[in-house]
Formats: sequence, structure tokens, C-alpha cells
Amino acid sequence: MTTAIRKSDRRISPVFLGIVAVTAVAGWAVWTDFAASAGFAVFLFVTGGWITSLCLHEYAHARTALHSGDISIGAKGYLTLNPLKYTHALLSIVLPVIFVIMGGIGLPGGAVFIERGRIHGRWKHSLISAAGPLTNVLFAIVCTAPFWLHALSGVPTVFRYALGFLALLQVTAAILNFLPIPGLDGYGVIEPWLSLKVRRQVEPFAPFGLLAVFVLLFFIPEVNRAFFDAIDAILSALGVSDVDSYCGRNIFSFWMTRNTYVCGP
Repeated sequence: MTTAIRKSDRRISPVFLGIVAVTAVAGWAVWTDFAASAGFAVFLFVTGGWITSLCLHEYAHARTALHSGDISIGAKGYLTLNPLKYTHALLSIVLPVIFVIMGGIGLPGGAVFIERGRIHGRWKHSLISAAGPLTNVLFAIVCTAPFWLHALSGVPTVFRYALGFLALLQVTAAILNFLPIPGLDGYGVIEPWLSLKVRRQVEPFAPFGLLAVFVLLFFIPEVNRAFFDAIDAILSALGVSDVDSYCGRNIFSFWMTRNTYVCGP
């Protein structure tokens, strides 16, 4: 049985550091207009920032679980921030990135295996589930700080748009993750407070929760409209206009040449 966390279990992975380095270089290229294609630089910057936030999201789950009693977390490699250590890398990294490219929404992923039997106390279980999306909330606050602090003077326009789009991804991820739907973190927050009977009745539907959200968002226009109206309202409250996020998404999708003329420096 695991009884201690080794130093190697906590050491930040070179994979994560590489992702952060690519994000930083791409951000510098966007800021200085160094890249020949602003769209490609924005794509790398936003994608790198998004993957970084996904790693931090899963790390927050793992770290909270560790302090709540699951000391097996370290041996699984979750504290290294290495996305390749996740139980389902496809769900945690690949699919969210594909959804960003396809639709411009922050699809929630879920991929760290926590031994819940080691953890005692309903509040601890709820906090573990909430830790991930709260990381997205914090990331959104950081991305929008120049907007709500009115500190955009001197910030290049394209960099501003990129931050606006990255903020949109974080807000959508936080909202989707907090939905009280089986399979999402929001349900994990309330699950410890439900009766055993209810939990057993809901359990078979957990694998289909994310699929249900996808169907509602992409195939029911009223739901899609209401969801993105809520996103726009939150971003507006944080100082990010729909022009900022829309132009950021257009420049990010640089391969769609029909959109390249809409926004620019």
C-alpha cells in the first residue's frame, strides 16, 4: 500500500513544461507580431493555454484528493501535471482540443482516477469535484484581468482578441463542468449529499452525461442560444465584449480563409 509521496511523484513533467514553453513563445509571437501568420500564432497560443488549463484542472482534482486522504494519487503521476498520465487522455486532452477547433467551446474532460474509498466526509468529496472547474474560473479571471482592470492600453489588438477567446473557453468549461449532470463535476459536487438509492438509480446514466450535453448544445437551437447568451453576459460583466471573443475565434480559425478579413490588428 502507498504510504508516502516521493519527490519524483511531485516533480513537474517536462511534457507540461514544454506545453507552457510553446504557449509562452506563441504569446510572444502574437504580442510582437513576429509570426508571418498571426492566425497560426494565435492558434498555438490559445491551444497551448487551453491544454495548460486542462492540466491544471486535473491537477486541482488530484491535489485536493491527496489532501483529503487519497495518498495513492502520487504513484499515478497526477501531481506531475503530465497529461499523458491521465486515465483517459482522449477525454481529458484530445476531445476538448478537437471541440475548441470545431466549435469554439471549452468542453469539459474528466480523467483522474480517485480512490474515493480512502476519503471520508461529504464535504471533502464535494470539494474534490469542485476543485477542477474552480481552476477554470480562476483561469478566466486571470485572462480577463486586463479587461476588467481597464489595463488594455498598449496591448496589441490581436493579443487582446486571443485573450478574449481563451477567456470564453474558460468560462464555457467552468459552466459546463458545474452542471449537475451525471458524469460532470457539478454532479460530483452534489452526489455525496444524495441518498444511496438515488445514486444507484443515476449511476447507469453517468457515461452518457457529456453526450447529452453535446446533443442539447449542438442540436437544439434554443438551448444553444440560451447557453451562449449566458456566456456573453458573463464575459461582458468581466469587460470582454462579444467582438473580442468573436474576433479571437475567427483569427484562431486561420484555415477558414472566409473569416480572415473580418478581424485584424
